[in-house]
Amino acid sequence: MPNPPARPVLHLFNGFQNPYGGSEQEALSLYALLKDRADVSLWATSSKVSRELMRQFPIRRVARRPGAFPQGGTYVFIGAHWRNKLWPYFVQKPRRLIYLYNTFHPKVVALTSAMPRLLGWPRTEYVLISSFQSRLLSLPGEVHPSPIDIERFRPAPRSPDAPHPRIVIGRMSRDVPEKHHPDDIALYRRLAASGYAVRLQGASCLADRLAPEDGIALSPEGAMPAADFLQGLDIFYYRSHTHVETFGRVVFEAMACALPVVCHVNGGYADAIRHGENGFLFETTEEAAALLERLAADAGLRARLGAAARATVEQMYSAAAQEQRLAFYLR
Repeated sequence: MPNPPARPVLHLFNGFQNPYGGSEQEALSLYALLKDRADVSLWATSSKVSRELMRQFPIRRVARRPGAFPQGGTYVFIGAHWRNKLWPYFVQKPRRLIYLYNTFHPKVVALTSAMPRLLGWPRTEYVLISSFQSRLLSLPGEVHPSPIDIERFRPAPRSPDAPHPRIVIGRMSRDVPEKHHPDDIALYRRLAASGYAVRLQGASCLADRLAPEDGIALSPEGAMPAADFLQGLDIFYYRSHTHVETFGRVVFEAMACALPVVCHVNGGYADAIRHGENGFLFETTEEAAALLERLAADAGLRARLGAAARATVEQMYSAAAQEQRLAFYLR
């Protein structure tokens, strides 16, 4: 009887520094999808790797000692790269080299595309996480949305007979200033003054500018599991500051929870949002305020946009679509 074909060997590299970071979640989601189909290893490229993540997942640090670096197969770098490192010279060169480019740093393209001649690694294959990112960087490659478990992010059960408390408008992100637009401070105060509840997770960095007031609640990133936090909202709002959202994972998690989303036009998520059909896009703060107030006043509109948002992510993450994307890594 012939021997069964060998399973593909894949090594996934990431900094694994922040348990709530989008890049880390992308790497771990890809691991979950691939681990039953291939021999998959997780490698931390940063010395600041999260101890919490190392406890939860079989993550190893890359180092120059036996067994502490990969040996052949397909190397997949996810939001991490290998510049100024010696270890690539001591490992078996990969059969394939994939760079999952989930950020906006044009200089990284040069660092990852021009490999040192002595290294002898194959040319880099790029995976981008949105058409927006591909256009922004003029970089060709596969376009795969960041993998999300939409069974974990599901619509919250809502009883039509339940009392109607005040509308909850919220957002969630990493707890860093570049994720928060300065104009949103006044917007949050305006919404709270209008009687809406504003919940901001990953916003403790705003505490010096936005003291908790009646109707405004600030919490650090990870204070609640992401799905639980989103299911407690009626409307999801999103805009970042200097950080360029090449995908916007949290927007799609909110859409998976059947939330109507109101998002700034500049972001990878905008490719999937059809204004007025499965969400709203805005350019100015005044437009954002008007759209939020319109949604808050119209339960039917919230339900219609939320259902269309859920349908959008179900199509993005259908079994057929996922299979096609996984085949790229396994071939």
